[in-house]
Amino acid sequence: MVKLLLHSGADPDPRSGYGLTPLALAAQAGHTEIMELLLQKGADVLSQAMDCASVLFEAAGGGNPDSLSLLLEYGADANVPKHSGHLPIHRAAYRGHFLALKILVPVTDFDAIKESGISPVHSAAAGAHPQCLEFLLKSGFDANFMLGQRVRKGYDDHRKSALYFAVSNGDICSTQLLLNAGALTNQDPINCLQIALRMGNYELMNLLLRHGANVNYFCRVNTTHFPSALQYALKDEVTLRMLMNYGYDVHRCFDCPQGGTSHSQYVTDGWTSTVIKDTMFCEVITLSWLKHLSGKVVRVMLDYVDHVKICWKLEAVLKEQELWSDINLILTNPRSLKHLCRLKIRKCMGRLRLRCPVFITFLPLPNCLKDYVLYKEYDLYGQENFTGTYNLNCT
Repeated sequence: MVKLLLHSGADPDPRSGYGLTPLALAAQAGHTEIMELLLQKGADVLSQAMDCASVLFEAAGGGNPDSLSLLLEYGADANVPKHSGHLPIHRAAYRGHFLALKILVPVTDFDAIKESGISPVHSAAAGAHPQCLEFLLKSGFDANFMLGQRVRKGYDDHRKSALYFAVSNGDICSTQLLLNAGALTNQDPINCLQIALRMGNYELMNLLLRHGANVNYFCRVNTTHFPSALQYALKDEVTLRMLMNYGYDVHRCFDCPQGGTSHSQYVTDGWTSTVIKDTMFCEVITLSWLKHLSGKVVRVMLDYVDHVKICWKLEAVLKEQELWSDINLILTNPRSLKHLCRLKIRKCMGRLRLRCPVFITFLPLPNCLKDYVLYKEYDLYGQENFTGTYNLNCT
């Protein structure tokens, strides 16, 4: 039909209300034979729609590699952006068109990508396409290319990294690929770890923590006394232990300036898990709807500190809990030398070395001691996912 219309004198380049030509529509659908007919009749390979989307951009969305090759053969430019700044390579990556991506990578200039403010790595991560993401990373694209300011403003959370997209999607495979390629975990205004914690995804948490996620990150609405991470772990010992094992600053939670005196009534039960104001840990954990958790949370915390003092308000609530006898026994007696040595070694090593698998591997210590220093006996996530036990009876 197209051949008959063209033979009868039809214009090969009429435009729709959106500025799309027949060549662009054929490119969208991957109709290569029709595209070739139109091009032979003089259809403009460089035409753009009302939003500046090129014919090649439409073909990238269709994903037919033959269509892309044909357009490039006729002089299509892979470096022409649409109004949003996206290039054909971005669209192919977002749609997961692997074969199309292999054609577009060699003909796309890095300067054009830089000007767009977004990397195809972001697009592949956003679309949850690990195969495309792996290909882009192996082709030399930077795992730490950050969104440009203009693009960032389009997101309420002002995200920057491709890793943020992968974590937000709950995409374990893409997250692993990015981390293995050197993606940094603490670059976004809202920490990637916070997203994983909010989702309750243990595997994502574990991946991020092992690759340097800052367990003591702070959100813009949080204080130095109640870091954001803890709010997602109050009801989940697996998560709580994971945070503590990776160096959560437990001492800060017990750092209450009121001490043994009564607290002012500046915190109400209007506190929610989504809006945390300048609040001490003791003020939050003693709220009427959270205080039933206080015993379990504080008991876990005591495994990661030496001698601490609890304030009057926290003590009053803890005395009502079943675990108070255990907690009081720890608070009123010296800690074991073994425990104190572990804390000292961890402090000397520092959080960065503690989470570095390579450093730990070459550390000249017996494996049982390494496991003890790393709190393997409290690694509830690891115990759920791996068989075997740890021998902690080293002297």
